[in-house]
Amino acid sequence: MTNIFHRLKVLPLIMMLWYSLIFGVLTCDTLEQAFNRAGGKAGNKSAEAALTANVAAIVFGDGSNSRLYPLTKRRSEAALPIAGNYRLIDAVVSNCINSNIKKIYALTQFNSASLNSHLSRAYSSAGIGHEALVDVIAAYQGPEGKGWFQGTADAIRRCLWVLEEYPIVDFLVLPGYHLYKMDFQELLEVHCNNKADITVAVLSKTRNGDRELGTFQLNSENQVIAFKDNPENRVQNSEKSIDISHDKFASMDIYVVNKDAMIKLLTEYHPMANDFRREVVPGAISLGMNVYAHKFSGYWEDMRSIEAYYQANMESTKNTKKAYSLYDKDSPLYTLPRHLPPTQITDAAITDSVIGDGCFLNRCKIRGTVVGMRTRVGDGVIIEDSVIMGSDTYQSGRAEEDVHIPIGIGEGSQIRKAIIDKNVRIGKNVKILNKENIQECNNEAKGYIIIGGIVVILKGAIIPDGSIL
Repeated sequence: MTNIFHRLKVLPLIMMLWYSLIFGVLTCDTLEQAFNRAGGKAGNKSAEAALTANVAAIVFGDGSNSRLYPLTKRRSEAALPIAGNYRLIDAVVSNCINSNIKKIYALTQFNSASLNSHLSRAYSSAGIGHEALVDVIAAYQGPEGKGWFQGTADAIRRCLWVLEEYPIVDFLVLPGYHLYKMDFQELLEVHCNNKADITVAVLSKTRNGDRELGTFQLNSENQVIAFKDNPENRVQNSEKSIDISHDKFASMDIYVVNKDAMIKLLTEYHPMANDFRREVVPGAISLGMNVYAHKFSGYWEDMRSIEAYYQANMESTKNTKKAYSLYDKDSPLYTLPRHLPPTQITDAAITDSVIGDGCFLNRCKIRGTVVGMRTRVGDGVIIEDSVIMGSDTYQSGRAEEDVHIPIGIGEGSQIRKAIIDKNVRIGKNVKILNKENIQECNNEAKGYIIIGGIVVILKGAIIPDGSIL
């Protein structure tokens, strides 16, 4: 009887850890397991762990010239919801966890409240030993610099005094708003073997839009001999692969930088540089520093436009090799544990879709759609090829203005090829179909805009009963 009782007490803990590991919910126990798995997945745990022991990641929460408005009207790019339960920053932090990198600095600035909150709640208190996994460094004013960070290089320079507190040899510099899976241990191995000052990640195959971040020219040894920025060639992404040139490769804006080289570049050689990609890296090349490239052939999306964001969500509903995998047990996607109830489905027809936690889906039809957390869908609703971000909270039901249109999607409404931001109130018998196939339209005063034929409903908008968009 004692053994049986002991097993019954242990069973809930085992089930909790299993759920956390499979579904990417971050706990201290599963984080420890994740680092152990990452350190040993290449078969030589001590050698792989040595590559990452003295590495700290620097993650940026936002970038310049974003075309994700209005989704970024009240949040930074890295805080954008993705695939129902996650935020974009989770993909980047998870890459670090799965690559055994145990120290991450998140440098945040524009519209950073929700991102800072998410990072602090999800990762700052979950560490190995006494060290927090993620330290959030929000833009600040100090004696040396007043005002906002002027760019990525300026942000790193002004935070060097904090970054140097951790005993590291190399910095891993990462955008926090790209969607991809990369084993950073492979990148660090290339950096170490070449005794490089800087190692850049480049795409082995490119699409039209991938040239936006510039191109690196490589020699036969994969040493970088030139960089060309391409701001004038910013075009829409295409699935067709193209050959830029046999020795030119598109930048991913991902870098490994030797600590001593970083300090010299930012404080001695380029003390006034603001942008790391456009000023510091070309400067290092011109100085004759050892700059090498690591070619990456996996899925990657820079998520710098409404169309790219929409497409990435659509791909998450398909089980194809082209899409970002949410179900890779060897490389899980971690996020904040929210402890929401399971989604309740009542006589609904759902196909090719991703459904977040805590939803109420009544007698509706949903096809090819991402449905975010706490979404309420009424009877007779038809949703196709859309992204529904869900809600931050459950509605209390108290009497208040416009409560007759509750948060969610009202009965009889139809939605096709749309992005519905959080906390939106869509009334009954609303049609969001863009039947006239309008490509661009700014009707922000009425709660929506159209970009690339995609109808975007703004966060917290109220769409009255019977509206046709």
